[in-house]
Parts: sequence; C-alpha cells; structure tokens
Amino acid sequence: MLRSFDRLFIGGEWVRPSTGRSIAVISPHTEEVVATVPEASEADIDRAVAAARTAFDRGDWPHMGAAARAAVLERLLQLLREHQEELAVLITQEMGSPISFSRLGQTMASNMVLEYYVELARNFAFEELRDGLMGPVLVRREPVGVAACIVPWNVPLFTTMLKLAPALVAGATVVLKPAPETPVDALVLAELVERAGFPPGVVNVVPAGREVGEYLVCHPGVDKVAFTGSTQAGRRIASLCGERLKRCTLELGGKSAAIVLDDAPLESTIAGLVPAILMNNGQACVAQTRVLVSNRRYGEFVDALAQAFRDAAVGDPMDPNTVVGPLVSSRQRDRVEGYLRIGREEGARVVCGGGRPRHLAKGWYIEPTVFADVDNRMRIAQEEIFGPVAAVIPYETEEDAVRIANESDYGLSGSVWTQDVARGTEIARRVRTGTYTVNGFTLEFRAPFGGFKASGIGRELGPEGLLAYLEPKSISLPYGSHVPLRN
Repeated sequence: MLRSFDRLFIGGEWVRPSTGRSIAVISPHTEEVVATVPEASEADIDRAVAAARTAFDRGDWPHMGAAARAAVLERLLQLLREHQEELAVLITQEMGSPISFSRLGQTMASNMVLEYYVELARNFAFEELRDGLMGPVLVRREPVGVAACIVPWNVPLFTTMLKLAPALVAGATVVLKPAPETPVDALVLAELVERAGFPPGVVNVVPAGREVGEYLVCHPGVDKVAFTGSTQAGRRIASLCGERLKRCTLELGGKSAAIVLDDAPLESTIAGLVPAILMNNGQACVAQTRVLVSNRRYGEFVDALAQAFRDAAVGDPMDPNTVVGPLVSSRQRDRVEGYLRIGREEGARVVCGGGRPRHLAKGWYIEPTVFADVDNRMRIAQEEIFGPVAAVIPYETEEDAVRIANESDYGLSGSVWTQDVARGTEIARRVRTGTYTVNGFTLEFRAPFGGFKASGIGRELGPEGLLAYLEPKSISLPYGSHVPLRN
C-alpha cells in the first residue's frame, strides 16, 4: 500500500480540504485501491492561488538574489536524491511504469533537471546593460508572477520538475495540480519542499480533476499556465488563456517518426528503437511510434522488430526484468484496444501482439503490438495511441521518408538511423519537429524541448525553459550612466 494523505499543501502548511471528496489511487497491476488523497475543490484553488499571490506580491522570494533561491533549490535536490528510490517505487505503484524506467526516467531524470537549473541560476544574466541609440538601456528579466503548473500522469515528477525548477529559479510562485491518477508523488514532493525551507506560499500542491484544473487556468490570480497533456486539452487551455491574454506554455502530444535508412545496421537499430517505442509502456509523448523503412528492407525489418516485441517481458512493473507493465487505467486500455480494432479495420496487418496477454489475469495490460502494411493516412499512423503499439510504414526514397514524417499534425520528436551521421543530420534539418536524434533517442536537458504544430507552444528545458517564466523589462538611462547589475 502507498501512503495516503488527508490534507493539501497550501501556504506552507498542511490544511484540511474544504470538502470531504477524495481521490482513490488504483494500482494498474492489481486493480486495487492503494492510497487515497483529498480532492481539491474550487475553494481550495482559491486558497492556493491566494497563498501564491501573497508570496509573490508581498514575500521575499521574487526579490531574493538568484544565488539565494538556488541555495534553497539545492536543499530540495539533496532531499530528492535521498528519496530517489522511494519515489521511483511510489510512481511505479501509482501508474505502472516498469521500475527500471522509474529509476531512470521518473526520478533520476527529474533530479538532473533540477540540478541543471540550480547551476543555471548561478550563471544566468537576469540583468544586462546594452548600448541603446539614445543612451544605455538596462534590460531586466523579472519573474512572471504566479504560475499554474498542470502535469500529467505518465511521468508525473519529471513533468513537474520541467516546470517547477525554472519557475522557482525565475522567482515565480507555483500552484501545482497533479493528475488524479498520480497525486501521491506530488504530495511527497510537497513534504520535501517543506523540509527544504521554501517560504510559505511559494509552492502549493492541490490534486484535482479536469474541471477544477480549468478553474485554476481561468483564475484571475494566475499569471501564467504551464501544461503538459493531450493536444485536445491543450487547445482548450490555449483558448482560455488567449481570452484572458494569459501567458502559457503547452507541451502536448506526438506521433514521432523514426526514419531507418538503408545503411542502418539491423541489430543495433532494433536494439535502439525498441526502448524508444516501448518506454513507459508506450505512454510517452516522444515515443517513436511511426517507423519508416524503405521497401528494400521492409520485410526483414518488420520481422526483426516483431521478434524484439515478442521478447519484451510483460508483467509486474516491480520486477526489474519487466520491459512493459500495465497501462495507467482501464480507460486507457480501452482506448488502446479501440485503436487495435481501428488498425485492423483500416487494413493494417498485426504482426505480433494485438490483444491482452493471456498469462496475466489482472491488471490493465496490452501486448506489445507491431502493425505492418501501414499507410500514413491511417488513423493508427496519424493519431496518438499512447500504448505499446508501433506502426511500420514503407517508403520509396529518402525524400519520400521526409515527406511522410512531415505529414502529421504533430511535431514533437523524431529520429533517423544511419551509419552516415552527416547524411542523418541533413534529414534531421528537414523534418519539422522540435527535438530530433541521429541514431538513438535523446532528451538533452541543456537544450530546448517542445514541439512544432499541434505538439505545443513554447519550450521547456535549457535556458529557453527559464525564459518562459521571465518577463523582459527595459529601463532607459541617461547618457554616461553606469549602474551595478543584480542577479
């Protein structure tokens, strides 16, 4: 059993919720309730925003030097390192991520993001003096204000840190709304925030569902919204923010294409592609779910990929040998099964998988599935499935492969596989997507992450992720002025 909570973290204190509503956290492996947490209401959102507003408008946090903020964040980083294994196990129990992935992609990666922003805080130029046409200009970058951070269930701590770390480095204050499927790790994070010594109201944690999340987005006390989730929800948030001229960054869905060139070695390419497709049970926006292979190598590649999928161990996510665990919920399994039916109806060929694993009587599992003979116009090639499903699409020429990769509403990630890195880099330059890798799958924390087209607005990670929480301000000075810079 996971730890249960009966209070929300608001204003630096653990407070009773305004209603008796609660969220039941259900294990996707056992289908049993493993924890309960309070469900925040609109009244609780009001309290959390008011606490964040007070901390920003009247508190010291926005006015502290960046080095002082970094020192507090470094204490949080040390606590996260001490609790890394506990959080990895907790997230696996919450949402079914294989423990091997949780240790790397859920917790270690989160710590690496925070470590990067602690380092950046100490070196970033929050002020600079420029030579203007009419005299010197002091250009400041000031915190955006109160940030509403709304995170999904698939990599809950990681997507939280993509927002929390740069927001706090900037001097903003935060209201964090975790997904109802994965609220426990966010409340454990709140305990560590409290122990790290953040001023009251700088970080507030309020688990809730979609309706209350929309209330948070629309709240007049919120200056900026940072959201990771589906493109459908992102469109709604963008509309609400647009009506209110509220800043927002949106990291949304993907249908990323892996282009396999004819010179790519079969064995090493398959070894690299399988984890890029099946990571986190296929529940990753950056998963390489469209695999583009030339007609000359199509048959051998489909056979090899299907065999690798058959060999991927499916089962208890706490088993370190498990490659594919359960999907997060019965609703998500129903969604994936719906796409398996659609693929067959559209004429795609199921080479392996295509149903529920017979050896597992409980849990929301789907077999790793390879579709062959896929046309890029099919729904299984155009819509995000969010499960352990790959669509292998044939192409004639490299130009044809680039065209197919770009024929998508999405543009989040992608990869090219070749022995010629220069040639692969040229293809990378032609694919309209926000992040790309030659011969692998990489998410580089010092570089911007985000998408083209329907994959989102704005960027996270790198200095660009910090700039998303800063407002530029120009202060014109008289000729000959020299003022000290503050950071």
